Amino acid sequence: MERIKDALIIRLIEQISEHYRSNISNRFLRPILLQIQIDKSTWDQIEELTEKMEINRYQGFHMDELYLQIAACARFIEAARSQMIPSLKTKLGGLPNSQDKILREMAANNFDSNLKVFSDLLNQLFLNLTEMDKAVSGSKPPVYSTLQELYSINRLLAGH
Repeated sequence: MERIKDALIIRLIEQISEHYRSNISNRFLRPILLQIQIDKSTWDQIEELTEKMEINRYQGFHMDELYLQIAACARFIEAARSQMIPSLKTKLGGLPNSQDKILREMAANNFDSNLKVFSDLLNQLFLNLTEMDKAVSGSKPPVYSTLQELYSINRLLAGH
């Protein structure tokens, strides 16, 4: 399979990566994120998309791997909505007071909306990938139609 080097796709992945590192997995929220009950392979795929994009930027991205990384992020979003959001302020409030208390409270107060932005960016990436996938698949079925992990992607990203 040919590697994706499309500028729009790469830019979206950069946005996703930056948003995740700054607003989802920042120093205030990371300790609580790690308490979310998802498997190691899901964490690995999230890390591959959000932390290791430099390698793929130059070599190109594999479409099937990107789809699986999007699905992993969608599972993370679903888990964060159910396991983290309801008790986030309580968990962060239980951490020792520090000079960063206001920043920690801001991270907690904005987590839900930042998770929504993350979800929206992932959905945009997914839509762009499926369009590219359809265009390059020719007479073969597009890659996304062969990956069972993607069947519930819209529900997971939308939160329904």
